[in-house]
Amino acid sequence: MRSLSIGATGMLAQQLNVEVISNNLANMSTTGFKRQRAEFQDLLYENLKRMGTTSSDAGTVIPSGIQLGTGVKTGSVYRIMGQGNMNMTENTYDLGIQGEGYFRIQLPSGDEAYTRAGALQLNGNGELVTQDGYAVQPGIVIPANAVEVSISASGEVAVTLTGQVAPQVVGQLDLATFINPAGLEATGNNLFLETPASGTPTVGIPGSAGFGTLLQGYVEVSNVNPVQEITNLISAQRAYELNSKVITASDEMLQTITQLR
Repeated sequence: MRSLSIGATGMLAQQLNVEVISNNLANMSTTGFKRQRAEFQDLLYENLKRMGTTSSDAGTVIPSGIQLGTGVKTGSVYRIMGQGNMNMTENTYDLGIQGEGYFRIQLPSGDEAYTRAGALQLNGNGELVTQDGYAVQPGIVIPANAVEVSISASGEVAVTLTGQVAPQVVGQLDLATFINPAGLEATGNNLFLETPASGTPTVGIPGSAGFGTLLQGYVEVSNVNPVQEITNLISAQRAYELNSKVITASDEMLQTITQLR
């Protein structure tokens, strides 16, 4: 019976849907996290009577035919890149991105990663780094005798040194954008890697055309909407239950056949 396997594909699809939703909810408090959504596609169809074929010598055509579906499959798990809210932290090195763009991060392997998580810190050398100690590109070094650090909306880093009144610029942060940011590969630790689907990065100054601006003392929170996710979770659970009922009904039909005498 096709309904057994069809119901099984439906249960597997909704199981994956629940896993995606649960990951969204688990990352409600993750800085810069972008929620995901599962997209599904119907499987191949079995043509018992193909539409458009002739049904008689007179040239009559079958208008609709008979097509039987074989179930559902996961087409993709799409990352929704909507802007998250800005949470004020009053931490000097916390930077929120308003608009498009990613911070460029130098990995220990020499590769470049990208992140929206602007909870930055200083290492022992005064370099601006992520929570894992990876350097933000281009490299910014804050002098040890700096008494005040100011980062403008355009990414200009200025410091006021001990005994000086006028601040001096020590570096310029930039951002990277992608033609298809949903094609970036998530590697964990709030980091993404470039892929052929994302396209190559375009690097520019914050606030210029096509690039967002920076907000010092803020971090971008997750764009997960808990009410929407709970609603999606309930829908996925009900769909899972309905597909399980299809399997139960099919099993009862098979049981009826085996009891025939």
